[in-house]
Amino acid sequence: MGACSPAVWRREVDAALVAGHAEAAPRLSINFLPNAVYEPRACIRQTLGVAMETGFPLERIMFEFTENERLDTDHLLHILRSYRSMGFVTAIDDFGAGYAGMNLLAAFQPDYIKLDMDLIRGIDSSDPKKIIVDGILNIARKLDVTPICEGIETKGEFETLRDMGVGLMQGYYFARPKIGALAVGGSVENGWQGRAVA
Repeated sequence: MGACSPAVWRREVDAALVAGHAEAAPRLSINFLPNAVYEPRACIRQTLGVAMETGFPLERIMFEFTENERLDTDHLLHILRSYRSMGFVTAIDDFGAGYAGMNLLAAFQPDYIKLDMDLIRGIDSSDPKKIIVDGILNIARKLDVTPICEGIETKGEFETLRDMGVGLMQGYYFARPKIGALAVGGSVENGWQGRAVA
């Protein structure tokens, strides 16, 4: 469906509300392809309307874009700045796997970057991956961008990332995706005070 489809917005917000997440800490993440958004304020009207109608807090809606297609950087920056000015949270999904990467991060600092799972998979046994991820984590922290590590599937990956100071992680190690069964609140495992996110 298109990026501005009312049915998509309504379905996503309704699903989050049914799961009881309007009152909880998790966010409703809406992924979008920048090239499908022609005018951010026009596309966002549907989201704003459904959020207002259902009472879903705007600050709990996160717009994520994947950098897996060639981007018009000026257009993307216009979208991200528009969404942020309306009170939405922004994120770069699959960071490290796409076209824009560090150049985009230099031009715009989203609230979150979600490190691509290919960087995370097997990190416990790969010194090059540890060095690369550590560098990205340090850059993110210095730019006041919160990193989220995606695709954690093993205890070794979890422990390595925990020891690197990662506070937000997601992956099958914690839970399979399922509406109504998403983790709410923090998690403490072997002293980790972070959070498994959906």
